[in-house]
Amino acid sequence: MLFLIRMPLLGLHFVLVGILGVLIGLCRPFNPDNSRVFARLYGWPATWLMRLQVQAEVGPLFDQPPGCVIVANHQSNHDLFVLGHVVPPRTVCIGKKNLKWIPLFGQLFWLGGNVLVDRSNAYQARRAMQTTTRTLQEQDTSIWVFPEGTRNAGDRLLAFKKGAFHMAIEAGVPIVPVCVSRYARRLNLNGWRKQKVIIRSLAPISTTGMTHQDVPALAEQCREQMQRCIDLMEKELQASRAVADLS
Repeated sequence: MLFLIRMPLLGLHFVLVGILGVLIGLCRPFNPDNSRVFARLYGWPATWLMRLQVQAEVGPLFDQPPGCVIVANHQSNHDLFVLGHVVPPRTVCIGKKNLKWIPLFGQLFWLGGNVLVDRSNAYQARRAMQTTTRTLQEQDTSIWVFPEGTRNAGDRLLAFKKGAFHMAIEAGVPIVPVCVSRYARRLNLNGWRKQKVIIRSLAPISTTGMTHQDVPALAEQCREQMQRCIDLMEKELQASRAVADLS
């Protein structure tokens, strides 16, 4: 029953934020802080509707000045709402080119100054990466990337694609890992009990002195750190649920 109520409300929320976001974007097109504003508009009401309690522990992310590469795990389409709580100022995202065909959201994404990449066209993808490198170097703007390249609700992170790490080394900027606990498989849109989601950022990883030969090791170092963090958050949540069940 709750599912039949909740899904139309989430759909209405998605449309209303899309309309409001496009209007904001038209007033200040391609402003690098648009994405943060849009993310908050999507995130706060939606996570309340889904009964998700987001616990954000992202001091290292917000302490880092704009101009870094942020890498995060990607579990589901609901990441739009969950991660909307922690997008820092002056941050844009890299997304698939076909996102632009989603009504309202695609136009909002574009007006937010985000980067649309056609992964089937190697030349266009390289040009997009060159553009984002210049953005990191010259515009004090951070780039948010999902290095797994696809949604993954499993226990283990997939091998990371290398583009984000090439970009960070080319621009000479740090990488900030952001880890989200495994909420996707436990999400119950037909239930009313709150579910806690932890978002935790790790210390920035410097790329100073690195070359593109260091990319494979850098990507694996980042993946391993994030995997350990996610596993630890899961243990913390299991302990918290056990205590709640006993009380």
